[in-house]
Amino acid sequence: MKRRNKGKMKRSSNGNAKQRANLSLRMNILFFTIFILFSGLVIRLGYVQIVKGDEYVQQLKKTEEATVNTSVPRGRIFDRNGQILVDNKPKNAITYTKYSTTTSEEMLKMAKKLSAYITMDTERIAERDKLDFWMIKHPKEANAKITDEEKNKILNNGEAAGDQQNEIDAIVRKRITEEELKSLTKKDLQIVAIYSKMVAGYNLSPQIIKSDNVTDTEFAVVSEHLTDLPGVNTTTDWQREKVSKLTILGSTTTPAEGIPKDKLNYFLSRDYSRNDRVGKSYLEQQYENLLQGEKSIVKSETNRTGDVVDTKVVKEGKAGKDLVLTIDSQLQDATDKIVEEQLMMAKRTGASSLLDRAFLVMMDPNTGEVLSMVGKKIETDKNGKQVVNDYSIGTFTSSYEVGSVVKPAVLLTGYHYNAISVGEAQVDAPVKLAGANAKSSIFNRGGAITMTDTQAIERSSNVYMFKTMMKVAKLPYIYNGALPTTAEDFNRVRRYYAQFGLGTETGIDLPGEFTGVTGNETLGGKYLDLAIGQYDTYTPLQLAQYVSTIANGGKRIAPHLLKEIHEPSKSGEILGSLDEEIQPKVLNTIDNTEEEIEHVKEAMTQVYYGSQGSGASAFKDSKFAGAGKTGTAQVVYFGPQKDKYATETLTVTHIGFAPKNNPQVAYAVVVPWITTSESYTAINNIIARKAVDKYFQLKKKDLKKEQQSVGTEIKR
Repeated sequence: MKRRNKGKMKRSSNGNAKQRANLSLRMNILFFTIFILFSGLVIRLGYVQIVKGDEYVQQLKKTEEATVNTSVPRGRIFDRNGQILVDNKPKNAITYTKYSTTTSEEMLKMAKKLSAYITMDTERIAERDKLDFWMIKHPKEANAKITDEEKNKILNNGEAAGDQQNEIDAIVRKRITEEELKSLTKKDLQIVAIYSKMVAGYNLSPQIIKSDNVTDTEFAVVSEHLTDLPGVNTTTDWQREKVSKLTILGSTTTPAEGIPKDKLNYFLSRDYSRNDRVGKSYLEQQYENLLQGEKSIVKSETNRTGDVVDTKVVKEGKAGKDLVLTIDSQLQDATDKIVEEQLMMAKRTGASSLLDRAFLVMMDPNTGEVLSMVGKKIETDKNGKQVVNDYSIGTFTSSYEVGSVVKPAVLLTGYHYNAISVGEAQVDAPVKLAGANAKSSIFNRGGAITMTDTQAIERSSNVYMFKTMMKVAKLPYIYNGALPTTAEDFNRVRRYYAQFGLGTETGIDLPGEFTGVTGNETLGGKYLDLAIGQYDTYTPLQLAQYVSTIANGGKRIAPHLLKEIHEPSKSGEILGSLDEEIQPKVLNTIDNTEEEIEHVKEAMTQVYYGSQGSGASAFKDSKFAGAGKTGTAQVVYFGPQKDKYATETLTVTHIGFAPKNNPQVAYAVVVPWITTSESYTAINNIIARKAVDKYFQLKKKDLKKEQQSVGTEIKR
C-alpha cells in the first residue's frame, strides 16, 4: 500500500512541473509579442511625427472652414386685397470676393483689369479714396511728404504697427495738394471707384461692385472673362420697387449706404453684414425682422495659401416674409384723389396763403385696421412748380388744434366725474372771465339759450362745454370773476382724454409717432380752451382712434397696418401660405356706462340729421345713417412759412362713423390753416362725405363680386 502511494505522489509532482514549464513558456511568448508590438507602435509614432509631420499639418490647414452669409430677396408688401405695393426688381450685378490672403496690390491689379470691361459712376468717390489711390500710384512722392524724423518718432511711440502706419498715412494725406489730386485721370478714377468697393468688402463675402445700370454688354463681357478675373462674379441682384407712393411704406438703405451708423452694433449682433440693405423708415423699418429673410449659409474650405478649394451650402437661404396690409388700395387711391382735389380747390380761393396740407384717416372701429391713410401736402419742386406730394406720414407725425370735435369727449368726461348727467340742460350765454374777452358759441354771441347736452353737440355749443369743465374742476362760474384753475385740473381732463387716445400714443405699428403738444399754462381761460379743442394739439390718427372708441362702445383699440404675415410668394402674384393673422389689441376701456356712450352717439347722429346740425348740410341726404362731429379751431399759425408766424388762421376738422348702430368705418379729417378770414368753404365736411360714400360704394361692389363668385361655384 505504501509503495503505491509513493508512485502516485511522484507522478503528480512531475505533472505540476510540466504545467509550470508550459505556463512560463506561454508568458515569455506573450511578453515578447507585446514587446514587438509596442516597438512597432513607437517606430510608427516616430515616423508619423518626424517623417510625415509637416505633410499632415499641411493637410489640416487645407480643410480650414469659413462661413459666409449671402443675401436673399426682401419680403414683398401687399394691400388687403392682394395688390402688390412694394416689390423686388431683379437686375444684373457684378461682385468681388476677396480671400484672407488677398493683398491690396492684388486687388488694385484686379480693379485695373475690371475697369477695362465696366464703366463706374465717379461722381460719388470719397476724397479719402482718391488720396489713398494717389499714394499707391505715386509711392516715392508720397514717401517724400513725410520726413525721416517724423516717421521715426511715430515708429518709436510704442503703438501697434498698423496704428503707426495709419498715423503716417494721415500725415501724407494732409500734404497732398489739390493740384496733385486733380492729376488723376478719368481712367484712374474708374479704377478708384472699383478698388474702393473691393477693399470695403469682407473676406469670402461677395461685395457688390456695380449693380445700378449694368448694361447687357458689360454683363456679357465680364462673364466671358471670369477665368481671368479671380474673385469677380456676375450675378442677379435686386432693388426695392414701390408701386405705391404711400410714404408710410418707408424705404431701405442701398448697398452703398449699408447699415446706418447709429444702428451698426444692433444689426451686426444679428448676423448682418455692413453693406446689407435694411429698412430705414416706417413700415420697412418697423417690420425689418420679417422682411429681411434668412440668409443662405455657405462654408468655404481654403488651403494654406487662402485659396477656396471647395464650397458647401450648409443652409439654404429663404426670402423675407410677405406682409399683407390693412390698407385697401382702391379706397386709398379714391380718397387720395378726393383730398387732393378739395385741397387744391380750397387753395385757389382767397385768403388761403397758409393752406398747404390736408389729412384723412379711415379705419375699422372694431378691429383697429387702418383702411385708408391720406396725407397731402402742397410743395414746390426744383423747377419752382407747385406740386402735391404724399404726406401720409403726417397723419401720425404732425399735430394741430382740432376744435369742436373734442366735445363728445367733454360730455363723457363730465358724466364720468358726475359734473353733469345724461340729458342735463344748461344755459348757453357768453362767458366772461376777469381780464379777458367774453367767450361764446358761434351761433349765440349775446343771448341766452337753454339747451340739453344733445343739442349742445348738434349745434356745437362752446358755452355748454365751458360750464361742464368748470363743474369737473368744481369751480363755480362768476361773471367777470376769476377761474383759479390748477395744473391738476388740466391733468384730470387730459388723463380722461387719453382714455380715448387724445394726447397719447395710439399704438400704431409705425416708428416715430408724435403725441402732440401739451400747453404749459394753467390760466382759467386756457382751461376753457381745452374744452373746445383750442389748446392742446392732436394728430389726425389720434382723432380716428378717439372716434372709433366711441363708435365701438368704449374700447380703445390700437390702430394697425399689418393684417397678415405670409410665407414668401414665388411669383409675386399669388400669396404664400398664411403664417399669422394680426388680432385686435384693446388698450383700455373708457370709464363710462353703455347708456352714456349711446347717448353721445345719438347726439352725434343729430349733427348729421338734426334740423340745426353743424354737419347737416353735407350729410342730411346720406343713406348710411352715420354720426359725427364737426370742428373749427381759431389758431395762430406756426407752420413752414416762418415769415407768417403768429398769423391768425382757422383749422377745420371732422370725425364720424357709419352706420351708427353697427359701425363699419370710422374717419377723421384735418385741414390746418385753411384760411385767414372768417369766410371759408367747409371742405372738412365735403371730404368726409365723399370719402364715406366711396367706402360704401366700393363695399357694395365687392359684395356683388363675391355673390357672383359664389353663384359661379354653385353652377359648377
